Amino acid sequence: MSAAQIEQDNSMASSKWLDAHYDPVANLYTFSSCMALADLHGDGESKLVVGDLGTGTNNMKLRVYHGTGLLSENTLLDLPTGLVSFLMDQHEPRTPAIAVASGPFIYVYKNLRPYFKFTLPSLEINALEQDVWIQARQDMIDTMSLKEMLEGIRDKAEIPLSVRSLRFLMLEPQDMEAFVNLHKEQPLRRQTVITCIGTLNKNMADEDAVSCLVIGTENKDVFILDPEAFTILSKMSLPSVPTMMDVTGQFDVEFRITVACRNGNIYILRRDSLQPKYCIELSAHPVGLVRMGKNVVVGCAQETLQGYTQKGKKLWTVYLPAPVTTMGVMDLPTRGFQAVLVALASCEVHVYRDKNLVSTIKTPDVVTSICFGRYGREDGTLIMTTKGGGLIVKILKRTAVFEDRDSAPGPPLAQSIRLNVPKKTKLYVDQTMRERENAVAMHRAFQMDLSRLRLAAARAYVKALESSLAPMSASITEPLKMNAVVQGLGPSFKLTLNIQNTAASRPVMNLAVCFLFDEGLYSMRTAFFKIPLLVPGLNYPIDTFVECLSDKGISDIIKVFVLREGKSAPLLTAHINMPVSEGLPLN
Repeated sequence: MSAAQIEQDNSMASSKWLDAHYDPVANLYTFSSCMALADLHGDGESKLVVGDLGTGTNNMKLRVYHGTGLLSENTLLDLPTGLVSFLMDQHEPRTPAIAVASGPFIYVYKNLRPYFKFTLPSLEINALEQDVWIQARQDMIDTMSLKEMLEGIRDKAEIPLSVRSLRFLMLEPQDMEAFVNLHKEQPLRRQTVITCIGTLNKNMADEDAVSCLVIGTENKDVFILDPEAFTILSKMSLPSVPTMMDVTGQFDVEFRITVACRNGNIYILRRDSLQPKYCIELSAHPVGLVRMGKNVVVGCAQETLQGYTQKGKKLWTVYLPAPVTTMGVMDLPTRGFQAVLVALASCEVHVYRDKNLVSTIKTPDVVTSICFGRYGREDGTLIMTTKGGGLIVKILKRTAVFEDRDSAPGPPLAQSIRLNVPKKTKLYVDQTMRERENAVAMHRAFQMDLSRLRLAAARAYVKALESSLAPMSASITEPLKMNAVVQGLGPSFKLTLNIQNTAASRPVMNLAVCFLFDEGLYSMRTAFFKIPLLVPGLNYPIDTFVECLSDKGISDIIKVFVLREGKSAPLLTAHINMPVSEGLPLN
């Protein structure tokens, strides 16, 4: 591809988007799971809500942007792991609430003010650990004995230790006594934390329907919470810790929760199933998960983008030029267009429709979070934050058109079209059942037929060697090869024998050629003649003429024998099928 074509493609990609805003020093550090677009005041203008990670230890804030400026911010007590907007009730005006997952808590904000705090239920505490800390509180054991007993419990107990015990075991010996004196009077608790969060419509599929909160925890559980009372409606278990999730459906009807876990697998939970219904085993750990209609698109750590059905069947794989940093969904219901936004470490954002690359967006820095939707009064707004803390806002032009063909070089589009393979017929199913029921007998019959075939082939080969019917001589002293060619339409034919000595260095001599034929049908000028000395490797053509004596349109076989003086058995034998003569015999 030439430089002019590359510039043209870049200009076409950039022409689809308007550069609305870029602030390289916005100091906004977040992930895609901590960004949401919501009409917080019911005035028809959507705001951007961001859970800012700050420095990782302090300055964590809940920020709300309107247009190009900061509208408000609230301080968060811990790092946010997820943020969603949802409708809690049917009251007017229909303003959504914001739920921020942080540690073991969910902080709910309504009208940008703290409204409710939900705490995950406490986990079961190890009884032996409880007794050890009771003894420490009563000064019955010293610090080193406490350390040894907790290490023994950690190695053997089925119930894990609490955070207090784990932190105690990480301390240096000189700091342990102060830690025990500080915490021994407090009750022992074991608390899990939230790893991901999503929303699930309660009983309607509308966009403004009441939604339940769906949370995944470090304890390998998934909870569905009531939007009004914040009680646990359903609890499901996973084989590993969930890291990303996508939720679709309605809680009262049917729903699917697609969860990417820390063990590198994707599990699909359904209604009324406490365990995963389907499992997708990936070749590399997932770094992005989005749903496109009924399919699931996964970005993997080995620079691939993979598509699966909702039952776990793999559809396609796209190899990417750089590692994936984050993913998002580009949904335009007014145009009937859906695509996947894939941010790469090469400062690019690729737009994929199924497995076709339909657009590429260049960015000034590596994109770490991405969000697409209605911002302000614009439906097609793309909002991105960068690794350096910048904020990028782009608006999709109303005249932008995305072609279905793949803009990247590769196989043609027709290659991905499924063939119209007919369904299995009843005859095919019956034959399959017959083969399953009679597999042993059919295998034995096949082996018997195969043995008979090998025996027949061996007998034919031995017969050919004994009668010298093979095209090559079996003699070691006279290794010869011969083929015959018939030329002419008749009644006169030219018969050419090509004889070759295949020995490495030894010449062959004292050979003769003899023809055997029906003298009432054919006549030959020379039916017997000697062959000159055959030099190894050279082809010797020997010509003779055959006259057809019959005008009845019949033909016969002429046998050719290569003989050696003093031996009755021929070295080579050839049967020549003569063609039917198309001319009248000469009188």
